[in-house]
This record gives sequence, C-alpha cells and structure tokens, in this order.
Amino acid sequence: MKVDGIELNKIRDNLWEIPKTDGMRVPGRIYISREMLESTLSEIEALKQVMNVAHLPGIEKYSIAMPDIHWGYGFPIGGVAATNLDEGVISPGGVGYDINCGVRLASTNLTLEEVQPKLENLISKLFQSIPTGVGASGAIKKLSKSDLKKILEKGSVWAIENDFGNQNDIKFTEESGTLRNADFSVVSERALERGADQAGTLGSGNHFLEVDVIEEIYDNKVAEVFGLFKGQIVIQIHTGSRGLGYQICDDYLKILIKASEKYGFKLPDKQLACAPIKSQEGRDYLAAMQAAANFAWNNRQVIMSLAKKCFQDTFKIKESDLGFNLVYDVCHNIAKIEKHKIDGKVKEVCVHRKGATRAFPPGSDMIPEKYKSVGQPVLIPGDMGRYSYVAVGTEKAMEETFGSSCHGAGRNLSRHKALKEAKGRDLVSELKKKGIIIQAKGYKTIAEEMPLAYKDVADVVDVMHNEGITKKVAKLKPLGVIKG
Repeated sequence: MKVDGIELNKIRDNLWEIPKTDGMRVPGRIYISREMLESTLSEIEALKQVMNVAHLPGIEKYSIAMPDIHWGYGFPIGGVAATNLDEGVISPGGVGYDINCGVRLASTNLTLEEVQPKLENLISKLFQSIPTGVGASGAIKKLSKSDLKKILEKGSVWAIENDFGNQNDIKFTEESGTLRNADFSVVSERALERGADQAGTLGSGNHFLEVDVIEEIYDNKVAEVFGLFKGQIVIQIHTGSRGLGYQICDDYLKILIKASEKYGFKLPDKQLACAPIKSQEGRDYLAAMQAAANFAWNNRQVIMSLAKKCFQDTFKIKESDLGFNLVYDVCHNIAKIEKHKIDGKVKEVCVHRKGATRAFPPGSDMIPEKYKSVGQPVLIPGDMGRYSYVAVGTEKAMEETFGSSCHGAGRNLSRHKALKEAKGRDLVSELKKKGIIIQAKGYKTIAEEMPLAYKDVADVVDVMHNEGITKKVAKLKPLGVIKG
C-alpha cells in the first residue's frame, strides 16, 4: 500500500512497516488494523512523524506507533522509540508537554447496586473536593519551596509521609512512584511557581476522574490477582504534572533546539530537538523530566486520597469496609532508562513513550511481587461515553515494542472540529440518558472531549490483544465523570 508517497508493507494483519528511506536509521512500524489505518490516513502527518522519529541518532530496531496514533509535537501521540546510551539522544518531543500524564486505577468493595442511589451526590462531592480546570489550584495548602523540593525528588513518597494514602500505594505505582535521579536544581523558578499550588488538581483537557463499574471480565485468573470482579465499583484518575511539567518541557525545548545545532544533528523536524543522553543538556533534561514525573505521581496520589474521603463521606462507611485500594498507576508520557534485549544482547536504552503505556510481562523485576505471576496491569481509558479497559503485559511486548502498549482511544476529531460537531447539542443530557453523570468547569471542555471526538477504544485494545502485545482483562463502564 502506498499513500501520499509513504510505502506501507503489511507484516501481519495488525502490523505495518514503513521501509527505511531518505536518512531513516530504522524502519517505522505501526500496530493498527487495515480499517483503522484507512481512517488514520486522513491524518497523514502522524505517519510522517513515525518516519521522522526514525532519523534520531542512536535509535534502536524501529520507530514504533500504537493503534491510537495521531499527530503530536515532534513524535506522534502513540509513539515509542528506544535510543542507546552511547550515541543515542533524548528528545522532549518523545515525552510531550504533559510529563508523566498517566492513569491510576483504584478498586473498592462497593457494587453498582450500592452506589447507584447516591451517585449524583458522590460526583458532586468529588467535583467540589478536587480542583479541575485550567490553572486549578488549592486542593491542599500552597507548598513551601522545601516541600516542593521533596515532592520533585521523592514523588509519591511525599504524599504518603503527609497522610495522603499508605505504603501499599507505593508498591502498586510504576517505579514505586519515584524516579530517583530527579534533580530539583535543574528546574526553573517559573516551573516551581506554577507547581506550588497545583498538587492534587486535575487540570483540563482530557484529564478526568471517573467512577466506573466493571462490566465484563475476560480473564478470571488475572482479574482475581488484580482484585477485580464483575459489578465492582472502581475509580480512574487521569492527569499529569500540570503547569510544572509543561514549563519544564517548554524550558528545555529551547535548550535542546540549540543543542541539536551544537551537536550537528540533521533532523527532518525541529520539533525533534534533542541532545546526546550523556551530554550536559541531555542529563539536565532527563533530571528535570524525572522531577516533573515525580510531581505527577504525587499529584495522582493526593487526588486518590481526596477521592477516598469523598467515598467515605458519601456512603458513611469505614475504611476497612470501603476497601479503597490502588490496583496500579501507569505513566504514558515519559522517557526512562531500561534494559531490553536487542539483537540477542541485553542493552540499556532510553525508551521514549509518548502516548504509550509500559506493558511488562510476568516475572519482570519491575512489577509488584503480587503481579509477577500474571504481568503488569495496563490501563487504557476510553472516552467518557463508552468504556475503558484493563489489560496485562506480555513477553511479546518485550520482544517487539520495548514493553509498550497503547494508552487510550486516540483522538478522531481535533478539539476545534469537536466544538463544531457539538454545536446545538446538549451533551450533558445525552450522557445522562446513558446513565453517566458529568460535572465540569465549563461546557467547552465537555464538547472538546465528547465521545465522537475519539476513536472507539475497543478497536485500539483489540489490535494489541490480537497481536499478543497486551491481553484484555476487564472492561469498565463509566457511571460518573468530573473534568476541567
């Protein structure tokens, strides 16, 4: 198949390859069905970005894209690339502005029958307790510089030390909620100012807190290990590092654009600005990005603690009866140093996941002991009108995608097009007729995030399931949502 000059060779039913051409160091690979590919071709720029990423110095094996691929800054959203630590680079475009945007899933002992009568009250209480929207602040007291330093260097540990959760939450957070080489000193004053009052806030755009019911279980054994059952009430939290992470990305893009020139990199897109991982610029960006990632893990931890209190207050229930437990927390905008087998040898590489979720297999030393027999939970939110999925990582993901999978539905319409499509519609009422309660700062966010704006996440998840990269465990149906 050839589209707009881009050759796409079918490898398997859900895997296509773009051969090396014109300076590409490796081929491009896209996990996608033919039907989804044909609809994605209208956004040809995302495929060109897969090719652009393949030009990065030190890139290993492939420039990879997931089935939720769409156009992004530098990398496509849904992009994965691993660069070696010798001549390889690190690129903010492979992480994104919302550093460590991710998803947290918490389970409860409650069932749909118990929650339904008080659902509106619960959603209202959550909306009042957890600040949402652009520049949202005030969930907890404004942080001192000393506390902010601790959060940037300790991540979720700070929240636990300050009574926002318990030690078990650390066990079930990717990287135990802390990247240990984070460095407060390489974060700008402006970034610190923006983060000082944003711990425990959702923000805007596609960020949300959602109350779901488990509608279907696909793998009883894995679901049991994860503590999930049909009819159970669970909570998803989707947010990141807020203004602090955005500012860090903005600051370092300026630095790395200059570094790209300094090191003589010939790249097809200046949005792929990068620096050698071992250079001062590369080390500083990695340390600042890790600080933002720690802020994001702490942010989701605080939000989860606030949500738990809302549940207890709404249902007048003891903590032991509520059973509000973290299943897992995954990030999907990050670059991390990991070990992977490449050409038969184990190598340390910098894995960029931009709109992609880590998906490690059974037995991995990087996942909680409780999950080692089955693999890492992979959390894949959909849109607020349909469903989301819990999947599990596999060995095939390690072999083919550097232990990575999709991160969500992927946009189908731009925000501008979604607003046009929503004109004249009452989306709040439409969702209510489906049994979904929504509260948001303004109608504009609801319109931009309307279900039609996204691909059907079931199609995305099925591609990864059918390819054996991740396996479906459970389907979640939304009951109530709060947004910015």
